[in-house]
Amino acid sequence: MKRVTKVGRALCLLAFAVMTSSFAVAAEPNWYGGFGLGSSEADIDEARITSSLLAGQGLTRTVIATGDRSTAYKLFAGYQINKHFALEGGYFDLGEFDFAATTVPAGTLNGNLKFKGYNLDAVVMLPIVEKLSAFGRIGFIYAETQDAFTGTGAVVVTNPNPSKGVPSSKFGAGLQYDFTQSLGLRIEAERYRVDDAVGNKNNVDFYSGGLIYRFGGKTPAPAPRAAEPEFVAVVPEPVAPTPAPAAAMPEPVAPTPVARPLAPIMAVTFSSDSFFDFDKASLRPQGKQRLDKLAADLRGVQFDVITVTGHTDRIGSHAYNMKLSTRRAEAAKAHLVESGGIPAGKISATGTDGSDPVTKPGQCTGKKVTKQLIACLQPDRRVEAVVSGTKK
Repeated sequence: MKRVTKVGRALCLLAFAVMTSSFAVAAEPNWYGGFGLGSSEADIDEARITSSLLAGQGLTRTVIATGDRSTAYKLFAGYQINKHFALEGGYFDLGEFDFAATTVPAGTLNGNLKFKGYNLDAVVMLPIVEKLSAFGRIGFIYAETQDAFTGTGAVVVTNPNPSKGVPSSKFGAGLQYDFTQSLGLRIEAERYRVDDAVGNKNNVDFYSGGLIYRFGGKTPAPAPRAAEPEFVAVVPEPVAPTPAPAAAMPEPVAPTPVARPLAPIMAVTFSSDSFFDFDKASLRPQGKQRLDKLAADLRGVQFDVITVTGHTDRIGSHAYNMKLSTRRAEAAKAHLVESGGIPAGKISATGTDGSDPVTKPGQCTGKKVTKQLIACLQPDRRVEAVVSGTKK
């Protein structure tokens, strides 16, 4: 049943393309699990199997019939380390495969082979559009083979139930479509290298579709709205009028309260690249020093609110940019509270999705994410702090 296939070559090329491509969409670290169900196709060398089983019996094989397709499934769990890379382990059952050989002198040899085991894979992701990604995998497996051989007529089987468990390898590639941040669909093709328990190496191809579920994957909450400043109404104390000798004076009337709007006292813009590493929300030492200086400049200044706004560039999805810019604004607020001694109630932190760029239209062109595009969009990645107070 020796079968020549191009599946392995195609999978190698796709996996190589996935591993060497640049990535535009980031992913948060998380655990996930899922399953795959589909069809398996075996490339088993029945000629060598029958030759080894019939050796020394003086028999010649004449006709061989094979069943080289089966139903297979797998269960897996993994950890997404970063936007580039994940580790995945699981259990697989590649199904069972049969063959029947006719011999001279008259006899038959029947065989049944089952393959299952455990795997540990390295998985590399390549986002194509916002919800669709390609991925490639390469991994280590421990495959257990269980065989059953029977003979009739002139055929004598000395070891009817050999079994074997050996380490080996696998590789594959596929596509993943995310319905939500928690639930996705996978379609993939894999090749497993297995031992047939009588001394031969064989290939089993597994084509599957299945679901993947990310634990803790939630739809990002909308960015918090900036706190509305409180208006202060000032009512002057009534002044008693001088009484007239001949006429009664009217009761004093309090003036209508007038709300005094807040006016910017100070506005500061910081480069996000000096505050944070690219695609990160943890403050760098230089960013902490600049926030400490802002807090020092505000000592003795009467103000009502500090509005801290985090901005991203246009690279990445709306949902991810909202989440990243909000986390950066909240990191700056936390430092002003903890190290600067500013009351938390006087600081408002919010984020944007890159909708308020500093760069001009047409200044940074191109859709492909390159080092040049990232550098050109650097002014858009910023943190703004506006200090406001009541006009006097």
